[in-house]
Amino acid sequence: MEAYLLDWANVLLRWVHVITAIAWIGSSFYFVLLDNSLSAPEGDELKAKGVDGEMWAVHGGGFYHSNKYMVAPRWRPLPDNLHWSYWESYSTWLTGFGLFTVLYLFNAGSFLVDKSTHDWSAGAAIAGSLGFLVAFWVVYDLICRTLGQRRNGDLIVGLCVLAFVVFASWLACQLFAGRAAFLLVGAMLATAMSANVFFWIIPGQRTVVAQLRAGEKPDPIHGQRGKQRSVHNTYFTLPVLIAMLSNHYGWLYQGRNNWLVLVLLMLAGALIRHSFVARHKAHVLGQRAPWEFAGAGTVVLIGLAVWLAPQPPSAEQVAQAQALAAKPAGYAAVRAVIDQRCVMCHNAQLQQKNVALHDAEGLKKNALNVYQQAAVLKLMPLNNATQITDAERELIKRWYEAGAAVQ
Repeated sequence: MEAYLLDWANVLLRWVHVITAIAWIGSSFYFVLLDNSLSAPEGDELKAKGVDGEMWAVHGGGFYHSNKYMVAPRWRPLPDNLHWSYWESYSTWLTGFGLFTVLYLFNAGSFLVDKSTHDWSAGAAIAGSLGFLVAFWVVYDLICRTLGQRRNGDLIVGLCVLAFVVFASWLACQLFAGRAAFLLVGAMLATAMSANVFFWIIPGQRTVVAQLRAGEKPDPIHGQRGKQRSVHNTYFTLPVLIAMLSNHYGWLYQGRNNWLVLVLLMLAGALIRHSFVARHKAHVLGQRAPWEFAGAGTVVLIGLAVWLAPQPPSAEQVAQAQALAAKPAGYAAVRAVIDQRCVMCHNAQLQQKNVALHDAEGLKKNALNVYQQAAVLKLMPLNNATQITDAERELIKRWYEAGAAVQ
């Protein structure tokens, strides 16, 4: 029953997490587009009101006229009903952390620990994963606060954060199972994004609003910090998304240099995102959009695809596969593989994901799952903890495609 309830928590948290992430990313992308698409106001009326930038847009059969005030409108006091964009961020992080807890922390021994990578206890892995989230934010925030105000501060901060992300990706892949390491790096970036909103962007905006309503001149540092962290958040977005999605694709995180795969995937995402960010400003200025950054990101992805492509089988492997294919993929042969590779986690006493494979009835009921997870996607056994071979996966594949007989 506990596993069943955890599965329900998993699916509901995942559902809400995706919804809130869409809301957060969508609003973030829109405001980046809006901010970079503004042009100086042309009308005297707008200038007199204190408008610093305007944008006309058409959507859904209507026309929209957006105005941006850097400080506050000159023609009226700030309204009481101000819209604040922060619950999208907080909800995304809270549901994501809940999902991480249900899936990874509750099953740390299976999902976080790969003893062939680093042999430590489930408790230590849990503490290490939480430490990753906290430590990255502390170091990242320190970099931004100490180096961001220097000359060429944005460039210096960007390079330092890039170097730290590379180090953190390498370290995660040395400590955790590959699948968990990729997800954890995405989670640490997402934590920094939400922490930016919680600790800097929203408090700064609240301070500015309070100063304006008190008739004081706002301190420009709040706007500068908020802008800096908001820009970082938009560049983190695509790297976070690919790190989160990667856990569905074992061939990305199961290799020896999986940390480099992760770094290159995130780098490609950041380069592609930069082209879209810069495109809006280029459009306003009548300049060419810098698509070369997206092109560079695409080249990185193509290079990854070539690098990770499976090697052609050797003559010995071909002969072995042909000999195996000549043998019938009967229940007895498959039963031996299932008993050796799968039953330790899917039996009468322990039914991970509510799947039991210890008898013929359970195997028949879950034949499709076994075929998909072990033979097609090659995601199970998790982290290949039981060292199932490609020949055994092929045996399961032929057994299922021949009718999945259990006699």
